Amino acid sequence: METGQVVEFIDRQKIICAVVLEIKSQRLRLLTETNREINLGASRLSYRGDTRINAALGRDKMVEALKQIARRREELIGEVDIAQLWEVLCTEQQWIDLATMTAFCFPHNPTDDHESAVVRAFFRDRLYFKFDHDRFFPYTTEQVEQVIARREEEQRRAGIVETCGSWLERIDQQRDLPPSAQELAENSQCLELLKSFFLFEKDSRDPALAKAVLTRGGIGVSGLFPLLVRLGVFDKDENLDLLRLGHPIAFEDQALATAHVMIQTPAHEPSDPRRKDLTGLPLMTIDGQATLDFDDALSMEDMGDCYRLGIHIADVASFIPKGDPLDRAASLRGSSIYMPDRKIPMLPAELAEGRFSLKAGEIRPAISTLVRISHGGEILGYEIVASTIRVRHQMTYHEINMISEDNRAIVLLRDIASSFRRTRLEAGAVQITLPEIHIWLDETGAIAVNRINRESPGRMLVAELMIMANWLMARFLKANQMPGVFRSQPAPVKRLFEGEEGTVFQNIMQRRLLSRFVLSARPETHNGLGLDAYITATSPIRKYFDLVTQRQVRAVLGLEPPYNEQQIDRIIAALAEPMGRVSAIQRNRQRYWLLKYLETRIGQKEEAMVLGKRRSGYQILLTETMLEWDLTTPISVELQPEQIIAVTVSHADARNEQLGLALA
Repeated sequence: METGQVVEFIDRQKIICAVVLEIKSQRLRLLTETNREINLGASRLSYRGDTRINAALGRDKMVEALKQIARRREELIGEVDIAQLWEVLCTEQQWIDLATMTAFCFPHNPTDDHESAVVRAFFRDRLYFKFDHDRFFPYTTEQVEQVIARREEEQRRAGIVETCGSWLERIDQQRDLPPSAQELAENSQCLELLKSFFLFEKDSRDPALAKAVLTRGGIGVSGLFPLLVRLGVFDKDENLDLLRLGHPIAFEDQALATAHVMIQTPAHEPSDPRRKDLTGLPLMTIDGQATLDFDDALSMEDMGDCYRLGIHIADVASFIPKGDPLDRAASLRGSSIYMPDRKIPMLPAELAEGRFSLKAGEIRPAISTLVRISHGGEILGYEIVASTIRVRHQMTYHEINMISEDNRAIVLLRDIASSFRRTRLEAGAVQITLPEIHIWLDETGAIAVNRINRESPGRMLVAELMIMANWLMARFLKANQMPGVFRSQPAPVKRLFEGEEGTVFQNIMQRRLLSRFVLSARPETHNGLGLDAYITATSPIRKYFDLVTQRQVRAVLGLEPPYNEQQIDRIIAALAEPMGRVSAIQRNRQRYWLLKYLETRIGQKEEAMVLGKRRSGYQILLTETMLEWDLTTPISVELQPEQIIAVTVSHADARNEQLGLALA
């Protein structure tokens, strides 16, 4: 390396021509073609040839000479056909030095300018050769195809960013001018990209591309949801959990086809001689006013020396064989989902509310639990039979409450239910008694909130008699050594009260101390209910576990082959995910609509109960909505657990799950 020698280096992806002014320990002081002096390590040079410039020419003339050299070398690049060279050399698969490559490109007396032109050409086009300063290695055909595909993909992505981003920018600027249907259709892929990103963020289809589009469009992440609402991608009250958790909503074609055939087939009275004809019994259903899928009914008979209580469950399993399309659809869903603004059934509504439902006046197959009960309320015995039934009366909880003191059958049902509860409590059951919050949207879309007394006569008797039926079916399966989806529960961590004497505060605290229930194929004690065995079987239209249990009961009755224990274990494991999903969707949607309701009450006072101390305040319960939330208070404020206070709603935002509360 000598002073006056012309060299080249790479700066910001561009080759710069320079002359060496001074050399000190492998550090070079250079004058560049852009009339700058820089210090550079010799290892940074991309090309060094034999061309010299006389330093005595002066700075301006040296710069002009460098510019002329650079222009010559740039002009020569056009004579380098890299693609043609690659076609000839790609099979060699070995390094080719600069001199050899230059000779291929310029076979007649090549100079430094030719060598530099080769370096410059290969530096700019990296498609065909690996480039390492003064040597080149041809890529394989597969590698070149991969690079071409990658470049095309980069161009495609850049096009999406520009097209979609500029459209979003215009849409955001023209808020008063909604996009046309054609515009939305033309940008549907863009909207799907942004929808996926909003729902799943880093786990979305292409988060990097979505972020680039938003950046180009000048849209912040916080503004994405309002934009997608404005563009019709989401409703302002969109249930995002349904989308994020991927819960199946529409039924598959096979399931719908199976349902259609079933609906079109005329109903006929079950003629199986193994069924007991109970159509003469005075059956009634007791449900909420909005219920359309009736899966349980009750009957009461005075047998003289005792009463006979009938708990009749729609025999859904008689319609749905194991493994058929409807069965697969139900197992994927796990359960019906009930939300303030929507219901998503486990089975097609046309069946759940039609052929399977215990509708008044219609003959239906059922599984009936017939319980003999003494006049003192003691259970004397029971039998479970396949039956044929006909409901006479479709009653609501409200109607039952109105006649609970006058109607003899209802009085008897209440007495039996109360007696059964006392028996459970004496056995150690933990009775959690808290109001249920029912939220719905009226015909105008307004949010209505109602506290339901779960201990009203109608609700109490139905709850207890369904627990009784489930317990007896569990004992029935146990006695016949039949596996099932049994529920058990260890004793609570601590008991805060006995019987039904707990306050609202104690009930909330006691609920937190309950042990988790366990599902298994074999029965164990359910301490929470005070029962030696328990299973759920009374809602086969709405819950897949109940449908499975019903099949096991039917198997004991000789109506179908049973699941074995291994199959039950697999069903329990398979339903863990969908049941967790159902629970999350229902819980979060209830919370969303409670917060939406509180959005309408900003500035108003609400009654609250103090539950406990928090780092920056207290956890409280809004008693009207039974919503638990944190209340920030000054350090000087001292509140006691169970204390009733008044708070003011200062801020509520259901979409972002925010609630601001202040001591009133």
